[in-house]
Amino acid sequence: MEGNQLFPVFIKLNSIHTLLVGAGPVGLEKLTAILGNSPEANVTVIALEVLPGVKQLAEKHERLSILTREFDPSDLDGVDLVVAATNNDELNQQIREEADRRNLLVNFADKPDLCNFYLGSIVKKGDLKIAISTNGKSPTIAKRLKEVLNDSLPEEINDTLQNMQALRNTLNGDFAAKVKKLNAVTSSLVDGKGERTSRANLKWLIWSAIVFSFAIVVAVFWHKEPEFQTYIANLNPMFYWFLIGGFIFAMIDGAIGMSYGVTSTSFSLAMGVPPASASMGVHLSEILSNGIAGWMHYRFGNVNWKLFKLLLIPGIIGAVTGAYLLSSLEHYSNYTKPVVSLYTLILGCVILSKAYQVNRKKAVQNGKIKKISLLGLFGGFIDAVGGGGWGSIVLSSLIAGGRNARFSLGTVKITRFFIALMSSLTFITMLNGAHWEAVAGLVIGSALASPIAAKVSNKISAKTIMVSVGVLVILVSLRSIINFILKLV
Repeated sequence: MEGNQLFPVFIKLNSIHTLLVGAGPVGLEKLTAILGNSPEANVTVIALEVLPGVKQLAEKHERLSILTREFDPSDLDGVDLVVAATNNDELNQQIREEADRRNLLVNFADKPDLCNFYLGSIVKKGDLKIAISTNGKSPTIAKRLKEVLNDSLPEEINDTLQNMQALRNTLNGDFAAKVKKLNAVTSSLVDGKGERTSRANLKWLIWSAIVFSFAIVVAVFWHKEPEFQTYIANLNPMFYWFLIGGFIFAMIDGAIGMSYGVTSTSFSLAMGVPPASASMGVHLSEILSNGIAGWMHYRFGNVNWKLFKLLLIPGIIGAVTGAYLLSSLEHYSNYTKPVVSLYTLILGCVILSKAYQVNRKKAVQNGKIKKISLLGLFGGFIDAVGGGGWGSIVLSSLIAGGRNARFSLGTVKITRFFIALMSSLTFITMLNGAHWEAVAGLVIGSALASPIAAKVSNKISAKTIMVSVGVLVILVSLRSIINFILKLV
């Protein structure tokens, strides 16, 4: 018969005795997999040479014992499961024969013909565990599938699992009635009706908000700025500089998921644009780009809606408050400008430090951030005051707290759309005049970059971009601060 005929089972290793023969690199890998899935497993390791990593595991797990000696057939007495991680063919054959005499299941590293069970690749999300088997044909394929599933399944799926258990415990009736109810609750996961409805509603909301916001922008510009019409016919050369800048900064943001605000604000300040007008230009340009990005992330299922709800309202409150405060101080731009420059200087240092953490896994993950709403409130306020920082602050904090990077990015992008929208409306309402050529350049430049940023970002080193951005932002911010100090002197 063709195909994989293995029967998958999940074993309670804490209730049986497992023997591991071999404590080299392969033995350490096998032992790490065993204890990673069953920390309370009762395991005995037998080997002539033992790697330090194996000894370190023994210090952390009380039920792990090490015997530094040769294997003896009597070692199989009282054992329930055997894993052999040796490169000695004679020893492997001896272990298989002795195990068969005792009717023991045994696994051999890289010896599928000798095995009567395999250790598959495991995807673990809380209480959810998925085992992958290639029937011993290709462990590499199993590992790759593990990586795909680890990235695709959100950590929050365990929350859903716990909620389903709680619902199950409240159900009454016989087994068939319970199954029918649970099937009805989870039907949206497979039939897509609920997702299609939500997607249609979100699409309508985002595009309506984009059209509405730009209609307000044009109406207010036309009413408050008598010279607005002349700008269209006789554009200031600054428009072209900001058009190019907006395009480049949006491309950078597409590559590393952050820094559009800080780079745009630093550039605006260096070009002589006051902080409030600079922040307004940044947020106006982000309405369309983040609306498109957020919509695309939603289409690919990259949004954590529980996280979205926790961030959205506090983020909007913080952003509106920050925009109102900064606009009120527009007449004191000579003093607020160095403060904002100091902020962008700090963010530049943060970006530079993160450049050297790319592809570097932390040995210890911090616990997930609990006060998401406070993070959103702070991120929204700082983002409006400093012209950027929502991604640098909120996204970085979520990822550093152990949340899934892809879902965090998608959620931050879609909330960023609403943050940018409300900040922009506040700035427009508060400011009597602005550098429209700079604003228009950023808006058009970033919109042009949005559709192609993701494709280009895959071909550029994120670390190289982050280092370049960090250094550039630091230099521009220092220049602004130094000029302010020289004026005082």
